[in-house]
Amino acid sequence: MKRANRTASLLREYDCWARGYRCVIGLDEVGRGTWAGPVVAGAVCLPPSDESLLQTLEGVHDSKEMTSRQRENLVHRIKQTAVAWGIGSSTSGEIDALGIVPATLLAMHRALEDTGLQPDYLLLDSIKWDDPDHIPYESIVRGDSISLSIAAASILAKVWRDDHMRKLDSKYPQYGFGQHKGYGTARHRAALKVHGDCSEHRKSFAPIRQLRTEAQP
Repeated sequence: MKRANRTASLLREYDCWARGYRCVIGLDEVGRGTWAGPVVAGAVCLPPSDESLLQTLEGVHDSKEMTSRQRENLVHRIKQTAVAWGIGSSTSGEIDALGIVPATLLAMHRALEDTGLQPDYLLLDSIKWDDPDHIPYESIVRGDSISLSIAAASILAKVWRDDHMRKLDSKYPQYGFGQHKGYGTARHRAALKVHGDCSEHRKSFAPIRQLRTEAQP
């Protein structure tokens, strides 16, 4: 069983704060590779004056390496500790229209707007920022394992998206969204072959395109 026995670092945040950046926001996305549902971004600004952050947010690290219970147990603590936090998403239709990378950036911009803050600096997980305001940023490989702000954002986004996919499961029970959350599992593929796709599926993604082609007479 996965255990929440690790905590992401604050080294990147300390460096930003030492350089005079006070409103440092970590951003991360979930659902980028799924076949259905939105891509969702989280944004978290941690308080630079709180010397107990690592203790308060103990166990916060890469959301992909945590169980759903571990993530859900930390959501309230993250929200209570953060100066501000936000969630943004892009729909499957927007993903098809824009492409997954632009749609991911759109979700991140929406998450930033949801915080209500004007950031001084951004910490991102392995993505190049596209911003006309030229906010300084750092894109960190495996940032959700390294930066506490990014890790916290990844947990908020993951919990929000999983809950959203469970709601979609009630609307489209034939696909099993509540179980696989839209990812390309064998069960999902089998359901698509029987029922075809729905409005939540990403028609531009190769597996869905292929299944749609196979279904044509």
